Amino acid sequence: MNENNNDIMILDAVERYIRGEMNPDERLHFENLRKTNSEIDQLVVEHTLFLQQMNRFGEWKKFQSTLQDVHTDLAQQGKIYADKLKGKAKLVYFWNRSKRVTAIAASIAGITALTISALIWSISPKNNVQQLQALSRDLREMKKEQQYQKSVVTNLQDQIAPTQSRPTPKVYKSGGTGFIIDGKGLLVTNAHVVKNAQNIAVQNRNGVNYSAALVYSDTEKDLAILRIDDPNFKPMPPPPYAISKSPTDLAEPIYTLGYPRDEIVYGQGYLSAKTGYNGDTLSCQLSILANPGNSGGPVLNQSGEVVGILSTREAESVGVVFALQSKHIYKALNDMKAKDSSYQRVRLSSKSSISYLDRTLQVKKIEDYVFMVKAN
Repeated sequence: MNENNNDIMILDAVERYIRGEMNPDERLHFENLRKTNSEIDQLVVEHTLFLQQMNRFGEWKKFQSTLQDVHTDLAQQGKIYADKLKGKAKLVYFWNRSKRVTAIAASIAGITALTISALIWSISPKNNVQQLQALSRDLREMKKEQQYQKSVVTNLQDQIAPTQSRPTPKVYKSGGTGFIIDGKGLLVTNAHVVKNAQNIAVQNRNGVNYSAALVYSDTEKDLAILRIDDPNFKPMPPPPYAISKSPTDLAEPIYTLGYPRDEIVYGQGYLSAKTGYNGDTLSCQLSILANPGNSGGPVLNQSGEVVGILSTREAESVGVVFALQSKHIYKALNDMKAKDSSYQRVRLSSKSSISYLDRTLQVKKIEDYVFMVKAN
């Protein structure tokens, strides 16, 4: 009973906050609670979107009612012709007109109940466990494939030249995602993806691997920059996306590309808070599904601008993900230029060339610039 009362109090507080019915002290306290409790913050965002949908639905119903009143009035005045239905036919007519609206309303109510139940469940106390989970990937399936390929190659080499010495193929243990910021081979990823790595490789969406080197790492920001130093790599045109210096707006749609699998995967969501875990100002909070392997992937807005680098998620909450704000890429590059003059000519694009394209075409332009990162 107490849990039900708490749930009702939480929802009541959220609605009063959204409708601006709190006094200044209450509002200040609630905003501080949003900064320190990501579940409460997500509940506010979800409930705001739900209320907006309900308002739009109500406005549409009101418009339909007004339209029907005008139609009836014109029919009574004889200005338009309308069949007059009687008895059972009239009842069937009104049912056919209203059943779609009834179904929509029922669907919205059902979805709302499920959403609120899930969010309230996530807010309830839980056992103390690790609250943040890095999204680097354990390349177990890849290791199996590498072991198989190694055995096949070994058998062939034994048949051709049994006594000839040969190097042992590298086996990569962890991985994530990275994306090009300079066509000559500079990529951004998370520092935890390549932490303590002796060997690093990147793989494009066609399965071609290139050796890479770590040229910058900031563990505090969880940001790393790699350089492809493979002779087989050919310079690429400048990336089509811009690197944004400012955060995106609250509730703005975002999307990401990454390698939680051995092929590139698309995901979409929205910005749910402008700060990260426990009010961290270096990052922002997203409502999006993400899995191990997504670490280091670009987070883009509707204009095709990179606004963040996906890094971690809450271990006990579904869809609560955090990303480092993209403006920190500029500082990292400036630090590199100060230490190594060879990077002086590197320029980050501040204008997206794909802002006019729809989402599908944007992704087609971007996916060649997103790589799988592998480390051991």
